[in-house]
Amino acid sequence: MNVYESNEITVRFLETEDEHHLVKWLSDPEVLQYYEGRDRPHDRERVREHFYNLEDDATRCIVEYRGDPIGYIQFYKLEEEERTAYGYGNTDTDEIIYGTDQFIGEVDYWNKGIGTQLVQSMLNFLINEKHARKVVMDPQAWNLRAISCYEKCGFQRMKLLEKHEQHEGQMRDCWLMEYSL
Repeated sequence: MNVYESNEITVRFLETEDEHHLVKWLSDPEVLQYYEGRDRPHDRERVREHFYNLEDDATRCIVEYRGDPIGYIQFYKLEEEERTAYGYGNTDTDEIIYGTDQFIGEVDYWNKGIGTQLVQSMLNFLINEKHARKVVMDPQAWNLRAISCYEKCGFQRMKLLEKHEQHEGQMRDCWLMEYSL
């Protein structure tokens, strides 16, 4: 079942049959360089652990481009713990803030503007369907390609999150990036 369609992009709910896509993408060193880390290739068991057997409120989805599965995206409403970690703890707690994480797993689709289309379409969905007032992401500070994509979509760098995420054996700095209405 589709979450939404926007031009050539379809975002649909993650299904059990999608395991093999995630295993393929998350065992590719080119993809792992940016998402999860090359020291953490995913086999079927790790994919199940990280994408299927979770008890959180994230909505996990497959991204299709012109009908072909090319990547993964998840979105979630920020709860109190994340709000506090990102510095939103003292703001209006009724304000709806969503977070999102994504990657394009098919490297042949990189550098073609598809990531920008995906992020823009997710923004439209979260604002219009989920009534988000803000959308946040926390890319690693060295990932200039992702940061550039997000800035192109209207996100702003809000705060450097020092040693925020484990990646390839090191705690890496990330940027809290925000899109706000």
